[in-house]
Amino acid sequence: MMASIHIGFPANEPLPMSPDNQRDAQNSTLDSGDQTHPGQNSSRSSNSSLALERLRKMLDEDHSTTDHQLPTERVLSEILGVGRRAVRRALEVLESEGRIWRRQGSGTYVGPAPEQQGPTIDGLSNRSNFFEVMEVRLRIEPALAQLAALRATEDDIKHLRELTTKIVEAKDADSRELWDSALHRYIAQTAGNTLFLALFNIVDKVRQDPAWHHVRELARSRDSAMLYSDQHDTIVEAIERRDPAGAEAAARQHILSLHERLLAVTAGGLSHAS
Repeated sequence: MMASIHIGFPANEPLPMSPDNQRDAQNSTLDSGDQTHPGQNSSRSSNSSLALERLRKMLDEDHSTTDHQLPTERVLSEILGVGRRAVRRALEVLESEGRIWRRQGSGTYVGPAPEQQGPTIDGLSNRSNFFEVMEVRLRIEPALAQLAALRATEDDIKHLRELTTKIVEAKDADSRELWDSALHRYIAQTAGNTLFLALFNIVDKVRQDPAWHHVRELARSRDSAMLYSDQHDTIVEAIERRDPAGAEAAARQHILSLHERLLAVTAGGLSHAS
């Protein structure tokens, strides 16, 4: 259940108004604003601006999370000291800016509409594709390898060596995927950056989709397996000799090789090779 948003100022303590707005407010009423009377157009326009100004201030000062519900137009009209039509017009502007969203029969809520908030982590594999994943990996994994070269301990390097050996000794596709993923994850952990690791986890979760396992396995031939093994060794060697530039370059070349192979597979240029 969504909580109602807290209003940042009480009804009996209105926000400071300019002399023009004070005069306009004195000339307006708090009725619904659905009726029009001669000579009131200018006042209503000023009241809409006043309502928008006060609503902006209210949203700016509120520290609640998104999806908190605003009061009804009638209550906002009383709080803000303007007509309901002015409130309605101000809300329309805020909605167009993505500051609020409205659900028919439910109310008005703070923040962008749910369909505008972007995809959540769950279901990203259905919204993304191989090439988006590779684009992101190409930008974060070389940086992770660079940081790992600066921060890896002797135990870290020993474990990285063990993981590269596990990949070479793997007897089937499932085992290769397991240890390959473990190697890349351990490099990310060794980098020692929490935010980078969180980004890595998101991408890794997407690439664990079962459909992607099949395509990646199609991209693995005997030759490519040897190439990837050599590239893994090159990355770990650069980390071991504390060469951040070398580690970054080696990781970048590895991801580019994977990308090229996936391009060939998805273009129908390869068949499975065990």
